[in-house]
Amino acid sequence: QVQLVESGGGLVQAGGSLRLSCTASGRTFSNYPMGWFRQAPGKGREFVASITRTGKSTDVAGSVKGRFTISRDNAKNTVYLQMNNLKPEDTAVYYCNTYPNPNGEYWGQGTQVTVSS
Repeated sequence: QVQLVESGGGLVQAGGSLRLSCTASGRTFSNYPMGWFRQAPGKGREFVASITRTGKSTDVAGSVKGRFTISRDNAKNTVYLQMNNLKPEDTAVYYCNTYPNPNGEYWGQGTQVTVSS
């Protein structure tokens, strides 16, 4: 069983930055491509960013391109999401999971990001 624990969220003003972390335990983390997803109030969960097993290739959603960067440290079983130039529309609960097929059993509590205007 894999446990994913997200952290690093908070309240920030528009234009600010946050760095989210997702730490995995339970199975060999480096075997999995990983992704960040988010869910805003009243909306469905959406893709934010992904990274291959080795970290050599990444992808981000168009809405965050140029502002968000995903990275990973397999030695620490951790994937990161660096978020710069945050906008109020980035307000959401952020989750990590395997990618491209998130495992329903792996969803954690997420971490809340709130961006004030």
